[in-house]
Amino acid sequence: MTDIVPIKRALISVSDKTGLIEHANALASLGAALVSTGGTKKAIADAGLAVSDVSAITGFPEMMDGRVKTLHPKVHGGLLALRDNAEHISAMKAHGIQAFDVLYVNLYPFEATVARGADFETCIENIDIGGPAMIRAAAKNYGFIAVATDADDMEAILEEAKTHGGTTLALRKKLSAKAFARTGAYDAAISTWYANQLEKDAAPVYRSLGGKLKQSLRYGENPHQHAAFYVTGEQRFGVATAKQLQGKELSYNNLNDTDAAFELVAEFDPKESAAVAIIKHANPCGVAQGANLLEAYQRALECDSVSAFGGIVALNRRLDKAAAEAIAEIFTEVVIAPEADEDAVAVFAKKKNLRLLVTGGLPDPAEPGLYVKTVAGGFLAQNRDNGRIGAADLKIVTKKKPTDAQIADMIFAFRVAKHVKSNAIIYAKDGATVGIGAGQMSRVDSARVARLKAEDVAHAKGWSDPKTIGSVCASDAFFPFPDGLLQAVQAGSTAVIQPGGSIRDEDVIKAADEAEIAMVFTGMRHFRH
Repeated sequence: MTDIVPIKRALISVSDKTGLIEHANALASLGAALVSTGGTKKAIADAGLAVSDVSAITGFPEMMDGRVKTLHPKVHGGLLALRDNAEHISAMKAHGIQAFDVLYVNLYPFEATVARGADFETCIENIDIGGPAMIRAAAKNYGFIAVATDADDMEAILEEAKTHGGTTLALRKKLSAKAFARTGAYDAAISTWYANQLEKDAAPVYRSLGGKLKQSLRYGENPHQHAAFYVTGEQRFGVATAKQLQGKELSYNNLNDTDAAFELVAEFDPKESAAVAIIKHANPCGVAQGANLLEAYQRALECDSVSAFGGIVALNRRLDKAAAEAIAEIFTEVVIAPEADEDAVAVFAKKKNLRLLVTGGLPDPAEPGLYVKTVAGGFLAQNRDNGRIGAADLKIVTKKKPTDAQIADMIFAFRVAKHVKSNAIIYAKDGATVGIGAGQMSRVDSARVARLKAEDVAHAKGWSDPKTIGSVCASDAFFPFPDGLLQAVQAGSTAVIQPGGSIRDEDVIKAADEAEIAMVFTGMRHFRH
């Protein structure tokens, strides 16, 4: 193993040919002999550069529609040979194997093929075999060969060659680590896709996770924690697809809260109504629907304008000037929307620190996906909570029947509850939250906190009564005892929506009947931890 390895011979086989000719020219100008395959070789030759075909080295033509071309000892021997090992050198001489100093391979676009919705067989054909094998071989032999998996790697290699006359050991180690991560992420994308093609509810024996660095973050939840943002191959509108139009760099907490806000607001169809969610510490301060974004924002803000200060605002429609002007009246960290008008962008341009993100669309709340949480020694994996209920799913369990308006509010409140840390209690009225209790250890306490929040707002506004009077109450899980429901009654709720399923359901139903309120069961729980 040596520090500087001159570049005398390079093997190039790329699917994405962006910058290929420039890099091939640079290698040739260093005096490197170029070896390539198929379309890559043709592109290099068409550019007027001398290049050898792999098949001329192996003595075998590409075959089986290109599935077999580089899987040969004269290729892998040149990648794996230890040049300070006498036995390896002897084997190379005996079998006419020449060493490579650079390998540049980017893989078949499997992730992009899946993302565009290609059929099963097309996805299978876009699984690269020879590419990962060569990358892993070269990465293992970092002492003597530099491996590039993208154009940035080639730029680093060429810069070192100009400066040092070859690649340094430090760079080769760095590229080796990146190469193994790339093939790992590639295989993770394949295995995840394949698992989704089979039994949806089955847990694979092995679960792989992979991602590509999108952004290095200043720090994590706290300044002493390192953090970064990685994206997977999942094509879901949100923070991963967002374009930041203005504002300072997003933090870990910004991204986490913004994701929570946008996933919540996507529960509400923009064709049916405008919707706005205001989030703080991954919990909503207020959520509302309206005829337009301005109305929805004002109603969401009214739920808890104190907590909304320094929060995240998510919208389910194209951001317009009127909504932007209202949002700009208080300090807001991030605004995220599918799109934004030029006039709205101009309004926010005066707020240099406010981050404005446009995503290009809304995520589908019913779409399946994977949710992962690390634990000591491993991780937990589950399907994304894509459960949704409608009016037809409700089971009326009390003597008093809910009105159509109450049913609409109950469905609204239950969808909000899905995005509130458990134990979650939501009071809602006329398509807006009027009290939110989140993350309490007791469901009774959550109901009490939500009521007190509403009473504080009423006191601050000078109202005679809190808006919980005549509201509906949503609980993310069943009431184990009547006491939680009675808190809702005390708050002024006239209808309750909850999953049901407690061994004391009859006691809770009896309490609801005695209070002369309506109650429905959904049969679906929405714990969020």
